[in-house]
Amino acid sequence: MVGTVSCARILQAASRARLGAFSLKRSSQLARRFSSTRSSSDIALGQQMHGFLVEDIQSVSELKLKAIRLRHERTGMEWLHIDRDDANNVFSIGFNTSVSDSTGVPHILEHTTLCGSEKYPVRDPFFKMLNRSLSTFMNAWTAHDYTQYPFSTQNGQDYENLQSVYLDAVFRPLLREMDFRQEGWRMEREKDLGWQIKGVVYNEMKGAFSDAGSLFASRAEQQMFPGTTYQFESGGDPQVIPELTYEQLKEFHARRYHPSNARAYSYGSFALAPQLKRVDAVIAGYTRQPPIVVPMDVQPFGEKMVTEFGPCESSSAGDKQTKFSISYLANDMRNVYETFAMSVFSGLLLHGAAAPMHQALLDTHMGSDYSSNTGYSPFTRRASLTVGLQGLADADIPMVEQRISETMARVGEQGFEQRRVDAALASVELAYKHKTGDFGMRLMQSVSTGWFHGVDPVEYLRVSENVGRLRADTGVFSKLVEKYVTKSNHKLKFVMLADPRYMQGLNEKEHELIQTKLAQLSPADLEVLDAKNAELAAEQGRTEDLSVLPTLTLDDVAPTARRFAVDMGVCAESVPVQWRTSATNGISYVRAINAVRDKYPELWPYMNLFCEALTYQGTRSRTMAEIETDMRLYTGGISFAPFVTTDLGNLGHIEAGISMGTHSLDANIERMYALVQELILQTDFTNESRLQALVASMATNMYNDVAGSGHAYARRLAASTLTPEMRAVEALDGLAQVRFLGDMRRSGDLRHVAEQLDKVRRVVFDRSTLRTAVTANANGVDANQRALEQMLHAYPSPTDLVSADGPRFEPQTGQYFCPMPVATGYAAQATRCVPFVHADSVKLQILAKLMTSGFLHREIRERNGAYGGGAAYSAIQGIFSFYSYRDPVPRDTLATFAKAVEWISTHSVSDRELREAKLSVFGDLDAPLSAADEGMAGFMSGVSDDMRQERRDGFFAVEAKDLRDVAEKYLAGEHTSAVIGPESLDMSGWTRVQV
Repeated sequence: MVGTVSCARILQAASRARLGAFSLKRSSQLARRFSSTRSSSDIALGQQMHGFLVEDIQSVSELKLKAIRLRHERTGMEWLHIDRDDANNVFSIGFNTSVSDSTGVPHILEHTTLCGSEKYPVRDPFFKMLNRSLSTFMNAWTAHDYTQYPFSTQNGQDYENLQSVYLDAVFRPLLREMDFRQEGWRMEREKDLGWQIKGVVYNEMKGAFSDAGSLFASRAEQQMFPGTTYQFESGGDPQVIPELTYEQLKEFHARRYHPSNARAYSYGSFALAPQLKRVDAVIAGYTRQPPIVVPMDVQPFGEKMVTEFGPCESSSAGDKQTKFSISYLANDMRNVYETFAMSVFSGLLLHGAAAPMHQALLDTHMGSDYSSNTGYSPFTRRASLTVGLQGLADADIPMVEQRISETMARVGEQGFEQRRVDAALASVELAYKHKTGDFGMRLMQSVSTGWFHGVDPVEYLRVSENVGRLRADTGVFSKLVEKYVTKSNHKLKFVMLADPRYMQGLNEKEHELIQTKLAQLSPADLEVLDAKNAELAAEQGRTEDLSVLPTLTLDDVAPTARRFAVDMGVCAESVPVQWRTSATNGISYVRAINAVRDKYPELWPYMNLFCEALTYQGTRSRTMAEIETDMRLYTGGISFAPFVTTDLGNLGHIEAGISMGTHSLDANIERMYALVQELILQTDFTNESRLQALVASMATNMYNDVAGSGHAYARRLAASTLTPEMRAVEALDGLAQVRFLGDMRRSGDLRHVAEQLDKVRRVVFDRSTLRTAVTANANGVDANQRALEQMLHAYPSPTDLVSADGPRFEPQTGQYFCPMPVATGYAAQATRCVPFVHADSVKLQILAKLMTSGFLHREIRERNGAYGGGAAYSAIQGIFSFYSYRDPVPRDTLATFAKAVEWISTHSVSDRELREAKLSVFGDLDAPLSAADEGMAGFMSGVSDDMRQERRDGFFAVEAKDLRDVAEKYLAGEHTSAVIGPESLDMSGWTRVQV
């Protein structure tokens, strides 16, 4: 799945200084915000509403919603409305965009539709609306068979604004050739490099295809479904993208972006009728067209084996660089019950210590981890089930194949332990009771694939019915094995061998492609290209009139931050407890933090492994398989993670340690705490065989993660020299951790590691450094109190270990380059600024928003062709950073960062720009929270409700001149830079960081 831009936005706040004026407008503002709210009880089956016919109405009590299905009578557009008491309303418009080639036409069209429309003729109105909206989510993505444009917001006027922009974008886009060339691909002459292929999507997919895991999964799927739409890459293959023409793009839009081919989705508390009226007006000129048919049903080919080449893994993998998988053709994904049953079967077969495949393949160290395509995939017309490994030796492939076959046969004969099945189904039911802030968006994603294939989307919402049917379906898993594995008539064995020259080969193919293109062009053609490129550059630099775009104002935001009432108490005589009573749907949420402040820095690199080991190793009395079944039966999971935060008033002081989180139904509170206690007290780190498997898996996955999230790693590396927190974060979760795990894997001797992990336990799990937080229904408080107290009485006492004094931290700057086997790179620059409570902190946060929207987006994405980039300010960490993502010219982007600082020093910030930057910041502050996260800012980092309100007031008071002042004060000086990119980059003089 590929998308354009992802960002979170929401409600915002007003300054305390403006409360008097605001109160006079309060009632009218509320009317604007909630005027669209209305019950759906007056909508009846068969009712005609603004050109739509109500075809079905279903109530789903377990999810507390009513589903209303409608169809536009003139065009056939389908609409699913979910009426639910939820302020975070969702809308999406989507189209069936199945492909017949790998040019990436739906992906490029997804981008170019968002480059201006008839009603909103500005460059990238989608991106510009991010700063004119209070949206909680805005994005667009292209999947196998469809493209969707969803958003969510809590504000009624905002909902109407965004709906207007989205509908005009998809039905009346400008689709200019220059936008196609910017977003898709173009040939451009570079001064020192000659002719190059550029384009946002082109560079995005170059990055995706240099990710070994993504490449393996994509190639295997293409081989699995020959003769169908799925043999092509809907996101685009970089070798094929340049075959797409502008005329083909326009033709694809005309045929596919039609109401007859569309699905609209709305969710929440806003009334349906006004939305139907608006959409009916937009599509008034359309009439029904016949459905577009592409081949989706694969013809079974029996059994085949395919071998291809791909990038190398981490150097820690040694000669184990091969990937191998076996894929079985499964059910028609339109059978909702069988799809559900196969999904549960896949989880039981593959995931967790008790899973038969885990025991057969991972516990025996056949490979470092499952292959990236392992699992059940219901995203094609015929679903597939895949089992595979990465980190294999070539010679082990026959053994892996044999073990997969033997394990499948055993599961077919014996099925699964009933307690594991019960645990899996309990997890499904608990997941739907868990209250999240993005429930409506998740619901949309869960029904979309089937809906675009003609399935009634309401069938996916009846979770309890499917769970009940599965419980009563005797021998269901044995039947599935026999049907789709034992008697399979369509099985693919796919091998990917590591080629050390793979990236070089891609570069050579790109060069050949450029030369082929040039050979087809005359000197006059090249002059035309130069002229078009000059025209594009001029357009990218043109100042636009954005007044045509709808916008909210600061009067549309709430005057105060939402407060979360908590009570502070003490349990087991000395342990601080934060209690929050809330409507949690019968679930209790527990958090705990054990802090060691800045002590034991020598143990920080082990913290990540320690946290994973707690839920992997097993204990002295029980195997992890036994414990895991209990965890799934009685909890929504138990997780441990490294924790680090900075003192709100001093960047030189930090608090580091371990955090724990878990939740359960109130009926299982006692069992939940008992399981946490068992893991904390009894985990057995001396099981070297399991520890070896865990280290191999973590080392492989973290190394592979760099290719997809390199911007995050580059930012961590750049900031690691500036503050104690970021030094710790780099050790815990940065390139230093990637290298640490790789070295550990290479060494092979883990006896010392087990000793260090036990030392971490003795240091971290200390009742004197513990604090806890519990969020529960009023009826669940007493049970939590009793169970928590019982656990704390058994909690370890302070250790007698003494911390070695680490070197005193002194901020320093530098330039760091990490070479990786990737086709595109990542650049970052970091500057140390001020603590959270400093007056300049709010100014820097607004400055980051302004620089992103006003300068960096245009320069990094539109001109340089990177997939993304911008500026960010972390208020608690006190770090201002610049970054780029999947960047074809990361070295050049460093100069762009410097130009951004020059730009703000001379730019006259308008009232509109300042307002939009503030809207963006306030939106981030008020993102919808799950019940588990309410009141957690104070518990985790010490930010109280009063501090949050004071900060909001500070945001409102920021003036334009403040932004230039803080830019000159903090950003014009020294900083640290980091680049992750291909070995071929000329980074002479930079410190090399090897992983």
